[in-house]
Amino acid sequence: MGKINLAEAIKLKSVLGRRILELNDELERSAFVLVEKGQQPDTGRRTMTEIGQELEQVRKDSRTLDRLVYQANIENEVEFEGGTMPIVEAIELATQLRAQSSVYKSFSHAQKEEIQFGYAEGTVVYRVAMFDPEDYRKKAEEAERRAHKLSNAINAKNYTVTLDFDDSAYY
Repeated sequence: MGKINLAEAIKLKSVLGRRILELNDELERSAFVLVEKGQQPDTGRRTMTEIGQELEQVRKDSRTLDRLVYQANIENEVEFEGGTMPIVEAIELATQLRAQSSVYKSFSHAQKEEIQFGYAEGTVVYRVAMFDPEDYRKKAEEAERRAHKLSNAINAKNYTVTLDFDDSAYY
């Protein structure tokens, strides 16, 4: 059996997903043909059975690869900020850091104080930020920096972890 690294496996998952879609499309196109009355259908294409067999093999390989990737993401760890964590947890933390950065960025664009129109006749109403937008700009930058650093650690680890999977049918 061949070996691929985790980074290649992640790319291959995408390739297999596209291949499954292509085979489903081919199966749909092969299911019906238009012919004139009394004429024989063109049999130049692959049979539905052949396409179905290939589709089943690609689906099986996709499931196997998913299992191997999930297992590797649980069993292998990355170093981050003085500690270690499983890759799966690191992926989730990077996602959370990016989401946090996005929220902080939106706060950083706020005005400290702005007039609100249409709330009361003859009364001036202000919308007052209960925070310093500049602090949130800095927090957004820090969260984004941490997310990038963690993503780089994940990517580096993905090139060192090997999986038992033969990808020769797809490359």
